[in-house]
Amino acid sequence: MPQIIVLPHHEICPAGAAVEAESGQTVCEVLLKNHIDIEHACEMSCACTTCHVVVREGFDSLSDADELEEDYLDKAWGLEPESRLSCQAVVGAQPLVVEIPRYTINHASEKH
Repeated sequence: MPQIIVLPHHEICPAGAAVEAESGQTVCEVLLKNHIDIEHACEMSCACTTCHVVVREGFDSLSDADELEEDYLDKAWGLEPESRLSCQAVVGAQPLVVEIPRYTINHASEKH
């Protein structure tokens, strides 16, 4: 069973975490199942960027991003070449190291 290491995030996971993942699950599903409350405003339907993660290790072992995911990623805050929407990134057999960006673009939670 592959492991996902989550690098420390100031609010969501201050100490970082290492969790077990089942191949075939999305990164978002694994994190939520392990009480790492990553934002997912669209309920994992690939309609926003709030679950954006940067895959620091193991990027090539994930399922390929489709055109819709790529279009949304273009709108993500802090986009990097190894960025993925965690609701679309399906875990393979290799361990992963992921970083949750400091900010998200979430119009539902913005204060005016």
